[in-house]
Amino acid sequence: MPEHDRIFERIIGNSAALESVLEQVEQVASTDSTVLIEGETGTGKELVAHAIHNGSQRVGRAFIKLNCAAIPLDLLESEMFGHEKGAFTGAIAQKIGRFEMADKGTLFLDEVGDIPSALQPKLLRVLQEQEFERLGSGRTHKVDVRLVAASNRSLVRMVARGQFRSDLYYRLNVFPVLLPALRERREDIPALVTHFVKLFSRRMGKQVETIPPETMAAFQSYSWPGNIRELQNLVERGIILTRDGVLHNPLHKDQKELMIPSLYRTRIFYSSKTLGASDRALILETLEQARWVVGGPHGAAAKLGLKRTTLLTMMTRLAISRPIHQERADERGTTLQ
Repeated sequence: MPEHDRIFERIIGNSAALESVLEQVEQVASTDSTVLIEGETGTGKELVAHAIHNGSQRVGRAFIKLNCAAIPLDLLESEMFGHEKGAFTGAIAQKIGRFEMADKGTLFLDEVGDIPSALQPKLLRVLQEQEFERLGSGRTHKVDVRLVAASNRSLVRMVARGQFRSDLYYRLNVFPVLLPALRERREDIPALVTHFVKLFSRRMGKQVETIPPETMAAFQSYSWPGNIRELQNLVERGIILTRDGVLHNPLHKDQKELMIPSLYRTRIFYSSKTLGASDRALILETLEQARWVVGGPHGAAAKLGLKRTTLLTMMTRLAISRPIHQERADERGTTLQ
């Protein structure tokens, strides 16, 4: 297998957006530089981290991963750096942390934006000095670890809001890689669907011989807010429901309402302070289509890819309020906020 194919064997697609990312990965993989992968949930950040490791000189060493959002905050420091027996209540034995496990290899810190502020200086130190102490120990341990970090939130915005240390951000952001959302690489959808159909057909022992054109068209028209992970799960659902060798269309009614063309998932609001007439028109259109429901999975905020509170702030700045006839409809209980 050629070197390029070996590194990227689990990454499916050949769109221009994806190829641009893979070119960056290939350039940085052979170095020991820290990489920060940013992108929406479900875009394949862990696969890219694996590709960076596989293309490096550390490929024969450990690839250790830690999802910072999945570990309780009071245990995260122990998970990273380990602890000695008796370091805290419940520490009944010595524990090796992920940095120590990844010595001479690669450590992948997923959702790095969820690291609490009290722990951020300790992470900065180990990145700068390649040394740390286990909890409950005064002994300093030296490590040789290549770090790949990932976040589905904008760390630079978190820095601006005082939620993330600027010095740690600059240390992580040595080589940034931004993964495109699935809606930005639609030409890759047929290859991804075919890949997942083969994968789940084999696992379930089912024979799926045909993917109807209308089903593939539906896949290519859907907005995919959950990106590749959502596509994978829906194909799995389609295989489960398939009985006649023809892939069942797993998109249900609510999802079909999110078909493209639509501006909702591609419009980017950079700042509520720079909103203009086009933003106001888009928000009004979205609110009308959502029957002035702001929150919830089918509300205007979700359609625009915003938090409910962010949209309410924008509505205030743009002097957008519900029409009187809609307020009366709300009073009759026909529309929910």
